[in-house]
Amino acid sequence: MSAAGDRLQDTARRAARTLPDVSHGYPFTPGLDVYKVAGKVFLIVTDDPDDQIITVKCEPEHARAQERGYASITPGHYLDKRHWISLGAGPGITERLVTDAVENSYDLVTKRLPRRDRPGAR
Repeated sequence: MSAAGDRLQDTARRAARTLPDVSHGYPFTPGLDVYKVAGKVFLIVTDDPDDQIITVKCEPEHARAQERGYASITPGHYLDKRHWISLGAGPGITERLVTDAVENSYDLVTKRLPRRDRPGAR
């Protein structure tokens, strides 16, 4: 099942909310819902109905493979295009793919945190 825009955004939000120690808000602009762990961004969800995308952190090699494999995955909007990708609704963009992208982004960010700041370290 392909994840259409609204569902893609809802799926990403649900996936992020299930992860430990996640906070979210609108620190940049009212149209960008930003999800963080230990103060570090791992997911941005647009609220713009004309630009229904999510942006996640991704290893550069994996990011390039994703971009080649899916027409609606592009270098990250708003952030470093080498380390971030944006997913929009399109062929092959499933709820599982979106959930995996959010979880992988979270894992990349938490892996780089000092041990004392990682979820569950308290």
